[in-house]
Amino acid sequence: MIARNAGQAALRHAKASPLCAALLATSALVVAPHAASAQAVRPAAPAPAAPPAPAPVPVGDTIRTVTIDGSQRLESDTILSYIRLRPGQTYTQALGDQALKDLYATELFADVSLRNNGGDVVIQVKENPVINRIILEGNKRLKEDKILPEIKLAARQIFTRSKVRADVARIIELYKRQGRFAASVEPKMVMLEQNRVDIVFEISEGPKSKVRQINIIGNEKFGDGKLRGEMVTKQARFFRLFSSGTSYDPDRLAFDQQKMRQFYLTEGYADFRVVSAVAELTPDKRDFIITYVVEEGDRYKFGDVKIDSQLRDFDGDKLAARLPMKAGDWYNAKMVEDQVDGLTETAGAFGYAFADVRPDFARNKDDLTMSVTFRIAEAPRVYVERVDVNGNTLTQDKVVRREFRISEGDAFNTFQIKRSSNRIKSLGYFQEKFEIEQKPGSAPDRIILEANIEERPTGELQLSAGFSSLESFIFQGSIRQNNFRGRGQTVGLSVDYSRFSRSVQVSFTEPYVFDKNISMGVDVYRRDLNSFNQFNANRNTTYKQATTGFSARVGVPLTEFMSLIGRYTFNIDNVTLDQNTFYINGQCSILLAGRYLCDAIGKRTSSILGASLVYDSLDNRMRPTRGSQFVLGADFAGLGGSVRYARITANASRFWSVGSGFIFSVRGEGGAIKPLRNRSNDPTVDDVLLTDRFFLGEPQIRGFDIRGVGPRVLRKQIINGVETQDRNQWVDDALGGKYYYLTRAELEIPLGSGARELGLRPSIYVDAGAVWGITNPLPAGLVNPQSIYTDVLTGRPTASPTAADGTSNGTPNQTFNEVFVGDTPSPRVSVGIGVNWNSPFGPFRLDFARVLKKVDGDDPKTFTFNVGTQF
Repeated sequence: MIARNAGQAALRHAKASPLCAALLATSALVVAPHAASAQAVRPAAPAPAAPPAPAPVPVGDTIRTVTIDGSQRLESDTILSYIRLRPGQTYTQALGDQALKDLYATELFADVSLRNNGGDVVIQVKENPVINRIILEGNKRLKEDKILPEIKLAARQIFTRSKVRADVARIIELYKRQGRFAASVEPKMVMLEQNRVDIVFEISEGPKSKVRQINIIGNEKFGDGKLRGEMVTKQARFFRLFSSGTSYDPDRLAFDQQKMRQFYLTEGYADFRVVSAVAELTPDKRDFIITYVVEEGDRYKFGDVKIDSQLRDFDGDKLAARLPMKAGDWYNAKMVEDQVDGLTETAGAFGYAFADVRPDFARNKDDLTMSVTFRIAEAPRVYVERVDVNGNTLTQDKVVRREFRISEGDAFNTFQIKRSSNRIKSLGYFQEKFEIEQKPGSAPDRIILEANIEERPTGELQLSAGFSSLESFIFQGSIRQNNFRGRGQTVGLSVDYSRFSRSVQVSFTEPYVFDKNISMGVDVYRRDLNSFNQFNANRNTTYKQATTGFSARVGVPLTEFMSLIGRYTFNIDNVTLDQNTFYINGQCSILLAGRYLCDAIGKRTSSILGASLVYDSLDNRMRPTRGSQFVLGADFAGLGGSVRYARITANASRFWSVGSGFIFSVRGEGGAIKPLRNRSNDPTVDDVLLTDRFFLGEPQIRGFDIRGVGPRVLRKQIINGVETQDRNQWVDDALGGKYYYLTRAELEIPLGSGARELGLRPSIYVDAGAVWGITNPLPAGLVNPQSIYTDVLTGRPTASPTAADGTSNGTPNQTFNEVFVGDTPSPRVSVGIGVNWNSPFGPFRLDFARVLKKVDGDDPKTFTFNVGTQF
């Protein structure tokens, strides 16, 4: 008794044994009491001796009683209902074996035995334990809410080995779907009192299985690298750190075979086929090696290309003459597919919504030609039965319907449908992947258009802070509603604060006044700007400009893609200088401030009447991929106020989707301003105020500092009789110009899906531009060097080396050479690479640029960035 109790105590302190061997084999499951963890009992212990053979069971007796022994939860009658033994039967070995099989088949028992005592049959049972709880250990990549729904075992169920095996297989399959083929699951059981158990699934997730190598056998016309480039799956390499294409995916394997076939078909190899595609898992289960065996076949050319049209509005011969493929050209299946889509769209533009265009191919293996006949089946002209708008809970129906370019009762037109989809997407109120669905109407010649929209939040409340290489510390706060009251109206309030600028603005826009296709908007604002120059690597505030005003605008569409916008702006400007720094005897000192700054001081009002002609065919105004935009603007200041000028500006851009996710864009802009009155007879005074001129630099033209391009006055310090060449020792004042132009070519480079999820969008670019055309502010015959002294009598700065009484003013405080440079239309050119990143801290833009061409006085800058964060 003492030995047996000691053995039981040892079992209670033993650890749970692994279930893997028990699940993979038919041997009994080894378990440990509840106090044990899942590591102690290992199969390293010697195997127990084989149990003695059971004694033979007597046969031939009549069964008098059938008794169940050992049951705990199950009633004896319930157990007896699972077997066929009944009192009065003659006991046979076959009946006994069948009873054991029937009881084991229920999976309710861990062990069953039977004995016949002269007709009294006793069935000894040991019930399977009840599951107390399911425990997952080691899962980090997949959380419990992803794994537990796949597990069929649950608390208070009867434990069975088959269910555990099935759950292990489900968990491993779940990890395989994530690309983790090295994952393993070891189930363990911890015994508790009252015949209960905890089931522990110990998970070893392993690394994500990558594609180590892609081998292609049988290709002669194209190299392995070219064919791998057509595939979505990529070989794992260090430079594909953010790419998800390096993970093995069986579905992607089939897709890559299709991609290879499409590539060969575009090159004329109509007989190409993939003989086999095998993915082998390396012994360490970490990587896959994929091998394709292909047959390229012969290359074909186009034979006769015809169009057989049953539509009365279509002349097959005339349409065929316009097709891009001609007899004798290399066969291209993609070109055929594109023409099917093009002919379908063309038929849709004529009202045939359900036109059926099918290409028939005739292959001639003797002369290796492929003849194609596009057959356009007869179809009825279709009309729009009705337009349905679904899914809008806040937005009024009219906001969506007024963007439709087609109405109920109109003939169906595919181009108008596409244009309507683009206009609705450009609102920014709904999901990005929006398309107008087309459904059959009540008759064959009727169609129903459905706009199934998903509204997204259009209100914006944003507080942001950050650091910019332009303005150091930045604070921005704004509240904006782009779909106010569901009417499509926009209201907003914004506040900006930085080291050199502060502004507050209230705005309102109504895109459809009185439900007419006329837009109206009003802005009321206050802006404070501190201009600056560079000296000793510091930005020094030179003048302050405070602007208070409002702007009203009205827009009228002229065509589908063109509109005219008229506007009126009234500004009150006040430009001041620090009197302690730039004034002598109450007057602005040209010596200290410069003639151009002294000339800008004062209050003035501007009454500006302007108009813009806008052409916009962009597919998406938020992030365009194709289309163009052109804006021509003209402003006239002089309807009242104290400022007189005429200004004209132009801005154009064009976007192309050049395939494989690349987006190429070209932009250009320019402007000119003409004074309408003489401000002074002084030849050094320009008739256009400093505050009304054009400026150019960062961020418009990358590679240069803010206002780093164009006319400027440089004061080059002279130290110990030598002019310093350190630009940080110069006073650099940008003057702007009356004319400017700017051009930009940019290619946005696509990255893998992992990088896209991070919001990374790199691009390479070329910028070129110039600003010029102002009066030289330095007087003719200026003699350098110049010096500034301190008057010994007044203590004020002076250009005279002696005071009024003839006393020497001593050593000058500053000695400098002052030069006017940069006033030329010669283009400044820069190239570079930039990255847009929608980071967790807010939008981030990083640019590295190299200046290829500049002129004397320009201020280049290699690296710029802008980052902010929300809180």
